[in-house]
Amino acid sequence: MNLLVRLAAGALGFWAATSIISGITVNGGAPTYLWVAALFGLINGFIGSLVKLLTLPAILLSLGLFAFVINAAMLMLTARWSDRLDVNNFWSALAASLIISIVTTVISRSFKSPKN
Repeated sequence: MNLLVRLAAGALGFWAATSIISGITVNGGAPTYLWVAALFGLINGFIGSLVKLLTLPAILLSLGLFAFVINAAMLMLTARWSDRLDVNNFWSALAASLIISIVTTVISRSFKSPKN
């Protein structure tokens, strides 16, 4: 259940990012948003985690802000590996990664069960 909520949250995050930012587009409907969210989750989970581990000093020195730069790079990598996602430039990817992070965090936390 948690995986489905995270996948739906990612798809909604991509939808919000493409609605707000003109430099990022997803070519297709709802299944395409789900596909792009799943691909981004896999890339960010494997490659992004490794890159965050290797750049831990930069993340600590920037108080965590460098993690958004890494997420933007992973978003651009997702666009490179998928023919359904188009990202125009780094600044669009950075803004989109911020929006995706905010939306997925809000949705994931709203579906968490309270601890007893």
